[in-house]
Amino acid sequence: MRTAYKCRAYPGPEQAAVFSRTFGCVRLVWNKTLTERHTAYHQRGEKTSYKQTDAALTGWKKTEDLAFLSEVSSVPLQQTLRHQHAAFANFFAGRAKYPRFKNRNSRQTAHYTRSAFRMKNGELSMAKTTTPLRFVWSFEDVDPATLDPTMVVISRDPDGRWYVTFAVDADAPDPMDEAGHAIGVDLGIKDFAVTSDGERIANPRHLERKARNLARYQRRMARRERGSANRRKAKAKVARAHRKVRNARADFLHRVSANLVRRADVIVIEDLAVKNMVKNRKLARVISDAGWGEFRRQLEYKAERTGRTLVVIDRWYPSSKTCSACGHLLAKLSLSTRHWTCPGCRTRHDRDINAAKNIVAAGRAVARQTPGDACGAGVRRQGSSLPQPALKQETRAVRRPA
Repeated sequence: MRTAYKCRAYPGPEQAAVFSRTFGCVRLVWNKTLTERHTAYHQRGEKTSYKQTDAALTGWKKTEDLAFLSEVSSVPLQQTLRHQHAAFANFFAGRAKYPRFKNRNSRQTAHYTRSAFRMKNGELSMAKTTTPLRFVWSFEDVDPATLDPTMVVISRDPDGRWYVTFAVDADAPDPMDEAGHAIGVDLGIKDFAVTSDGERIANPRHLERKARNLARYQRRMARRERGSANRRKAKAKVARAHRKVRNARADFLHRVSANLVRRADVIVIEDLAVKNMVKNRKLARVISDAGWGEFRRQLEYKAERTGRTLVVIDRWYPSSKTCSACGHLLAKLSLSTRHWTCPGCRTRHDRDINAAKNIVAAGRAVARQTPGDACGAGVRRQGSSLPQPALKQETRAVRRPA
């Protein structure tokens, strides 16, 4: 299993200068390679291989205009070519968008493999620098002196903070003890999540709470002259405000996902089409602020590490319109209706709790823990030992044992 440890770094003036020069060279190599690759394909119909980009980089270093590329470590430049090759492979496979040009105002990174750094007795020495890089270790259960990283990533955020990330090959942790419990999660906007146990997790709305300060900082930045020192200071304030929102959101999602993984052996969620949902102009900001995609990603890797099962049911499964008590399916249910009474058994339902109960019932059927039917399209399970997906069926109720 590969894991990573990210820490704050505090480079000295000489080290900061070396890393900043490396960031600039990485950015130039990425943008120049992307331009030539784009030109070769659209004008001559030729595809560019990694070997060709590597040869082009060697040629650039021999020219008078780009001879400064030899002043920094060659490893981050080679890694940049590999990353772009992988980016195009993902694009052609339909897994990602077309690669974009790098900007000096965004987050800067440089990837170093083992030939470009040395880790000894907890001290990190990078290529082209003369002194060890100072960093603050924040993981009490791991001794940095025992680390044997396969890659080190130096990064600088737009607000000026430096970070170092250690990529380490580690043994997979032991599976967690069985909890004997399955839980369904219905994600929403008013409440971030409602579980089949009846628990409501409030949506903290991190961006909305900071929106007023962000708007003020952005207005100040807009009034500054472009290229001036005051504009750089104002831009750093905007970046710091965004960093606080980003860190608060990540902390919230980690706490919620870790709590669910500890509580249940089987976790069931819906396959939400977040990319399509954010096209709604009225809800795009709130949906993006909730971080549903990141929440699912965290659940996936945490469930895999701890031996839990994550089941993702189809987005078209009528969880809200189905009675979790008798299985009656409503013909129509508006979004404004938060409570409804089942015409079949007269059970009064809270819309979100009822949906979470139906979600966990469908997930149990797929995980083969209880008999039942998973209605709608295929229901996918994440992790090893994948069962066969549920076949498409008519829209009917989920049968639950009494």
